[in-house]
Amino acid sequence: MTLAALGFLQLSIADILDILLLGLIIFFLFRWIRGSSAMSIFVAIVSLYVIRVLVSAFNMRLMTAIMDMVLDVGVLALIVIFQPEIRKFLIRLGNRYMNSAQGRAILNRITGKGKTGSLAGSEAVNDLTEACRRMAEDKTGALIVIVHKNPLEEVISTGDRIDAAIHRRLIMNLFFKNSPLHDGALVIAGNRIVAARCTLPITENKNLPANYGMRHKAAIGITEESDADAVVVSEETGRISFVKAGVVTPIQNINELKLLLTESMGEQ
Repeated sequence: MTLAALGFLQLSIADILDILLLGLIIFFLFRWIRGSSAMSIFVAIVSLYVIRVLVSAFNMRLMTAIMDMVLDVGVLALIVIFQPEIRKFLIRLGNRYMNSAQGRAILNRITGKGKTGSLAGSEAVNDLTEACRRMAEDKTGALIVIVHKNPLEEVISTGDRIDAAIHRRLIMNLFFKNSPLHDGALVIAGNRIVAARCTLPITENKNLPANYGMRHKAAIGITEESDADAVVVSEETGRISFVKAGVVTPIQNINELKLLLTESMGEQ
């Protein structure tokens, strides 16, 4: 079946679907890079592709060969240039599925992991919750990352490895303002403190409240780029925030934090 509505163009249903899919891809790419420095490069690539289509339509063989070569080399160059952005996009795409209940259920079937908790895990949640409560009362700034499926080895390697059991006094001492390990993030994995003084990626989101400091921006950044969760204790206000998938949830009472930590640490 063909459509001759456009005169010399013969369009099939497959051609129309092909055009629509390409339009959707361009639309989502535009939304993804809108407002970033990659926008001008994206416009340049689209312009080159339009030129390639035009010279091919007019049967300009030399220009067509040149444009083909430029576009082929350009694809490899783009992969190198936009490697961090491509990595971030793929991580977000995977996390969006794996953070869903259906995705976690499938992964648990594959790994054989059940939902049953342990006494040690409950004690770890209690100690972590109590440490956050006391630091909030004393207005001690803290940033704690809870690792899930992504191991975050590149983040852990930026800090000092500890490998210790979770204990409230240890956490409070690590974030004490005169401690050499207080600056940076504390990383928890497998119900153990893995490392301290870790450096986290800062979010590129420009639409954040003005009262968010570097701890909040770092917590948002790591939860955007991985499936980890984060807890922030504000040094200025003493307020506690729980961050998941880039979304900041202000904690109203300590029981709310305990529930969120129980769920988060149960996913490790």
